Amino acid sequence: MPLFGDGALAVSGQGGILICGVDEAGRGPLAGPVSAAAVILDEAHPIPGLNDSKKLSERQRELLAPLIRERALAWAVAWASVEEIDALNILQATLLAMRRAVQALPVSPQQVLVDGLYCPQTGIPSQAIVKGDSKVAAISAASILAKTARDELMLQLHQQYPVYAFDVHKGYPTAAHLAALRAHGASPVHRRSFRPVRELLTRTGPA
Repeated sequence: MPLFGDGALAVSGQGGILICGVDEAGRGPLAGPVSAAAVILDEAHPIPGLNDSKKLSERQRELLAPLIRERALAWAVAWASVEEIDALNILQATLLAMRRAVQALPVSPQQVLVDGLYCPQTGIPSQAIVKGDSKVAAISAASILAKTARDELMLQLHQQYPVYAFDVHKGYPTAAHLAALRAHGASPVHRRSFRPVRELLTRTGPA
């Protein structure tokens, strides 16, 4: 498994073991679902330039995403909805999206490497790696697919709810987004369990 970055980890499982990288996008926004991706890379078809999606420009992510989909042995993107986020909390909803992504792979991995502190329950041996999206190529690839898929969805939601400018901030709590929330109230795709939205609804009543 290709590794890179400071303190690259000595991950076992090279001799033919299928290792899946998993990462999410969209834990922090006030609106929209959370996405997760799972990727099994093909060592015979390396992808130059992989890195944590947050360290790449939008253009770099857009160029890498189709290469990942083309060259990976297997990949999948899955979601947890706004309703699931509000019902479960964002951590549990994120783990749910991750589990769905792993289960949606057309090839079953033998080990799952996850960015962060927690692993989804997949029944497959798993390891959580802090800053794994900067250390493990498969996790980096997953971070790029999760981010680009979610950004594309937020552009679609912008067409439905243009007053919030989801195309600009992708649902994150920017000053402009908070101002739009105060001016227009919460849309059906806002996360009501998140404090700025919850406090707005407490003052104004349900949208």
